[in-house]
Amino acid sequence: MFIDWLKVSQEFDFDLPVISDTAFKAIDTLTGEVLSTSYRPVKHEGSHSSSIRIQVNGRKITVDGNPSRLNRHDNLWGFETVAQCIAVYNRLLAEYGLPAFTRCTRFEIRSGESGAKSSHLWADGCCIHRIDLTTNISVGEGNEIPYLRGLATQRIGHSIGRLYANGRSVDWTTKDNSKGARLQYRKAYDKAFEILQNHLPKVKRAFGESSPDFKYAQEIYDYAKKVGIVRLEQELKDEFLKRSNMSFWGLFDEGKFLTLHEEFLRVDERLKVTKMDQASIAQQLLLENVVKTPRQAITTAYYAHLWMHGLEVVVSQRTFETHAARLNRIGVNIRNTCDIKTFSTVFIREMREINPVKNIAPPAWYKRPNHLQVAA
Repeated sequence: MFIDWLKVSQEFDFDLPVISDTAFKAIDTLTGEVLSTSYRPVKHEGSHSSSIRIQVNGRKITVDGNPSRLNRHDNLWGFETVAQCIAVYNRLLAEYGLPAFTRCTRFEIRSGESGAKSSHLWADGCCIHRIDLTTNISVGEGNEIPYLRGLATQRIGHSIGRLYANGRSVDWTTKDNSKGARLQYRKAYDKAFEILQNHLPKVKRAFGESSPDFKYAQEIYDYAKKVGIVRLEQELKDEFLKRSNMSFWGLFDEGKFLTLHEEFLRVDERLKVTKMDQASIAQQLLLENVVKTPRQAITTAYYAHLWMHGLEVVVSQRTFETHAARLNRIGVNIRNTCDIKTFSTVFIREMREINPVKNIAPPAWYKRPNHLQVAA
């Protein structure tokens, strides 16, 4: 697991220097009094089309971006701890004459302005508002689309898998596509395809087709395609981090991130059926000891058959839930509508040609971040 995005802030007990050349003032049109002043964020441009956003307002600094990408050719692999990411940010803040982010040692509830009813949590160190956790999975060349289609059939809690039209990406949202994204946003996609569509053209425009940079980018693409890299990412948003007590850096066990991410990575564990037909489902139900008799297996498989062909399952709610629960244990979710255009007949775990390898290590020639030493 590594970190693909990090947004943090910290309030200091002294005024900070202004680094932006643009300010917005709220003025009372009757008296001409300046009610408030805010400054536009500074976009720090690094090498290889990388950037980090820094905003200073009063005594608060906010930094938002991908520390694993800053001044690097790519971010196929990145930093693995918050401390490493903060070290990158702190070195950047020093260039602007700003104080460094520090770990929290305490927090407290502070009331709002005089007469206001609202209050907020304050900490004496760095607060995390967004963090993206990422893992590369190898599924083998040419297996990316079948694997992603298989993932799209799975639910994560109340979130429903959605396969993109090009078959190269899957994400999980709630039915109204809003509530799940407010707290956590999870996705999986074909990394080689993303490199081909986005990274290679940028490098070619910036450095030229005959440059060492473009050659290296081509090597990264060839590697990702050869091993069949599917990237799984989950974005933990501000509200989720606060609810889970993972906002105040230094006051929680960062192992929670790994535990949470490992739960997400288990999304493919129920993909076991090797052939999506009535007979194989019945067989799998028996092999997995989901049912005790062939008659029970055939009956449950029959309802899966109806579901696959878009036919109405006319049974009592209790009977439906019984069969749905059985099928769910082998990765067939008849609570979702079966879209035959996107539904995959490939179920991963028992397929010899698709054997997902998680947390793969980078090849020896891969250029790791050269500023890891500052994160000690």
